[in-house]
Amino acid sequence: MKKVLVSSKLLPEGFSELKQQFEVIFPYNKTFTREEMLLLLPQFDAFIPTFGFQVDREMLDVAAKRVKIISNYGVGYNNIDVDYAARLGIVVTNTPDPVIEPTAEQALALMLAAARRIAECDRKLRLANGLNWGTMENMGQTIYGKTLGIIGMGRIGKALARRALACGMSIVYYNRHHLTPEQEATYQARRLELDELLATSDVISLHTPLTDKTHHLLNSARLQLVKPTAIIVNTARGAIIDEVALVEALQQGRIAAAGLDVFECEPQISPALLSMDNVVLAPHNGTATIDARNAISRFAAQNIIRFFDGRSDITRVN
Repeated sequence: MKKVLVSSKLLPEGFSELKQQFEVIFPYNKTFTREEMLLLLPQFDAFIPTFGFQVDREMLDVAAKRVKIISNYGVGYNNIDVDYAARLGIVVTNTPDPVIEPTAEQALALMLAAARRIAECDRKLRLANGLNWGTMENMGQTIYGKTLGIIGMGRIGKALARRALACGMSIVYYNRHHLTPEQEATYQARRLELDELLATSDVISLHTPLTDKTHHLLNSARLQLVKPTAIIVNTARGAIIDEVALVEALQQGRIAAAGLDVFECEPQISPALLSMDNVVLAPHNGTATIDARNAISRFAAQNIIRFFDGRSDITRVN
């Protein structure tokens, strides 16, 4: 029986089918250490790392002794050196489908929380004399009638657009390529160049992968284009925004607020972000629902099952 190593202790339900055909090993604690992984990998045929587990060249060299497929637990795969894995003959897959709806939900939640100052008011209500009550106190923004700029109009971006339309927002987007006319009609969306989107949007939401080209896509110069009343939401990857420049813009009032699920140096978070009332923070848990976690597990498991069955319908990324 072939063996599958899972880097972290995950909910068992999503692995039920995989366990029928493979020996599946989880850590006793929350996650295997790097040292444990380097010792264990040569004994396994497949590997499921969670998106925060770094799979670098040293680990791939060890894995290549036996591992044939790395089925990454998440849609993002910048935690894996996928090009080097390909050179070693190791297939790398990801799990794009199960993350779509929960990540879009998280983006909408962060948008609303930042706009209506929900997290700030919640914190202050718990303190004695933490805030003043009154008609002209604690005012936020409404999103109804506002423009949402989506950077990366892929499946998650479209799922957010669908929700935003229901909230009465107008949609503009930036992709390298236009959506089809039919897709633009469905989402009532209009493509803009990036700088124009930044200058005209009331809310900006990031849904692009982190690559060399998108690293610090929102840098100091581009953040200066944004309206002072705008809200920036990031549920993609932290390093798409220059976090130092973002902090400076927020502190100087050049941006109204931010809702962040990801951070440039996570799990470390800038002390400045932690101190600001106009920032809503989440611990990279856009897909952290029981339903989504089990769905991701099933998807990652299916990639392994299909691979060893000789099928080509896997979500290969290298």
